[in-house]
Amino acid sequence: MYAIGDRIVHPMHGAGVIEDIVTQRSGGAPREYYVFRAPMDAVVVLIPTASSGEIGVRPVVERAEAEALLEAYPALPAESSVSWNRRYRDNMLRIKSGDLTEVAVVVKSLIHRGRGHTLSTGERKMLAAAKRILLSELSLVLGDSVDELERRLDGAP
Repeated sequence: MYAIGDRIVHPMHGAGVIEDIVTQRSGGAPREYYVFRAPMDAVVVLIPTASSGEIGVRPVVERAEAEALLEAYPALPAESSVSWNRRYRDNMLRIKSGDLTEVAVVVKSLIHRGRGHTLSTGERKMLAAAKRILLSELSLVLGDSVDELERRLDGAP
């Protein structure tokens, strides 16, 4: 169970902070929720405490892991399936996994693909979402600005 002030990651909203824990009625029964604020989206999400693990909520990575990911980022594979729908499905599974390295692979793959081809609307939206998830956690852990981190990712080979 997380506490108020804990820094966590929601697999689809990125990193943020638990601002409160509230009880609300759902289906007639009281349920406890984390009040999660994702600063990059300026969004507040209520996450059921009982199923937060099933949703994929996890603590942010340690600083050493974030630094190691940034070091390894240029060497990550830029995977590119020929078929758009296959690529989209694989990338969505990586994002939903909640694994920061898998999200980084999606970002790198889509940035790399965008250099040689025009990304479809769906892939542009997916790239924006994956970047938001990745950058929010790296920024929260490392204390670097999102813009600085984004320039570093965009400039990687």
